[in-house]
Amino acid sequence: MNPPSPNQTVLLATSEVALPGHPSRAKPPISSGVFGMLIFMVTEAMFFAGLISAYMVIRAGLAEWPPWGQPRLPVVATAFNTVVLLASGFLMAYSRSFFKQGELVQGRRWLGISILLGTFFLIFQGYEWVQLLKFGLTISSHIYGGLFYLLIGAHGFHVFAALAILIYIWKRLEVTNNSITPEGIFPFQLLWYFVVFVWPILYVLVYLT
Repeated sequence: MNPPSPNQTVLLATSEVALPGHPSRAKPPISSGVFGMLIFMVTEAMFFAGLISAYMVIRAGLAEWPPWGQPRLPVVATAFNTVVLLASGFLMAYSRSFFKQGELVQGRRWLGISILLGTFFLIFQGYEWVQLLKFGLTISSHIYGGLFYLLIGAHGFHVFAALAILIYIWKRLEVTNNSITPEGIFPFQLLWYFVVFVWPILYVLVYLT
């Protein structure tokens, strides 16, 4: 058997089928936007892992946690807010199913509801912060307060940034013949899944344990 020619070797290596004179390229398994977002999510996961590790090390070095004299966190109210954020993540995935089917109107509608729930979560967290500040839980009052605002504030910043991007996309979707495609939306939906997934971990760690 004769060895394959260089052209045949290239085709075998890339799993492409091309007609003579009309070379084609295989479709990448994921888009560059999704790949870039996955890399970003990995770096953000490492960022939160570092914050959580610092929190656990500092907490382990203290005899009493939460410290005496510091206000207690609103566990029940924040549990409700956690359910709201999880519902937002579920509806984000639901909107994705409509986008994949080409039903942009329905997809945009459920995307908007998901954004509204995420906005409610953020406003509720802001209200919680105001109440805690009134009760004396500040960054400078104790390391307990400093760690709380660092961890929860970092997540809140990510929620705010993700919502800002999603609102921009939602507005663009109402424009006829815009350049945003369902695949172009998906990387930012992944970002929302990330902030939704991180929150229950923080809630259990900071509020319940």
